[in-house]
Amino acid sequence: MSQFAPHRARKRFGQNFLHDPGVINRIHRAIAPRAGQHLVEIGPGQGALTEGLVDSGARLDVVELDHDLHPILQARFGHQPLFQLHKGDALKFDFSQLTADGVKLRVVGNLPYNISTPLMFHLLSQSECIADMHFMLQKEVVQRLAAGAGMNHYGRLGIMVQYHCQVEHLFDVGPGAFSPAPKVDSAIVRLTPHTQLPHPADDPKLLELVVREAFNQRRKTLRNTLKPLLDADSIAEEGLDPTTRPEQVDLAGFVRLANRLARQQKDLT
Repeated sequence: MSQFAPHRARKRFGQNFLHDPGVINRIHRAIAPRAGQHLVEIGPGQGALTEGLVDSGARLDVVELDHDLHPILQARFGHQPLFQLHKGDALKFDFSQLTADGVKLRVVGNLPYNISTPLMFHLLSQSECIADMHFMLQKEVVQRLAAGAGMNHYGRLGIMVQYHCQVEHLFDVGPGAFSPAPKVDSAIVRLTPHTQLPHPADDPKLLELVVREAFNQRRKTLRNTLKPLLDADSIAEEGLDPTTRPEQVDLAGFVRLANRLARQQKDLT
């Protein structure tokens, strides 16, 4: 019998603990960890995924914010020589500090819905040290990440993540796999940072600006949404119809618009 009282999921941490063995095994197969690799698990909770990751023989660092879970994780896995617990907030964690050995990180996490987007962008800002990421997210978020131009869920989030990564929607997970059961379906996504950007922007901050402005009023045309940044002639000269709505423009098109804006700003200085 465990020396610890059962841990109750905390709403403020967005905790939903995975308990379905079939789903856990399927996630492990998708990740396929091996000895010699370096894994980082974000929010291991009570260790449902952690056990299989440790058993793979890979080095494993885990980052957990909930201090009540620290002794549980340490008791279960602390005796493992390749296991290391980091107590703190993954949103503020410097993942690059873990790569002193030069081995790129494979990041894993059942991410709380309330921090999933900012955490993904925090990780992407350190993508040079990351080999891949496997996340459990709200299904709708995964659909947004993976959507292409013209699809229902296409928008800012997918464009900016796809700028940095290849996105693969692997499989869906129903609410019954968790305790407590969330009110939404979940899904597993694989994000693999590009070794070379397929559509490099001259200034990624300007790409973010163009995409944000375009989707602020997504039912309007590019001519209207981008009016503060680019006129209709500039849009047309980049091979795009100014009367097109933003959800019809692919990543390459948005990069061309952002690079056009970068050139115009440079000409003004």
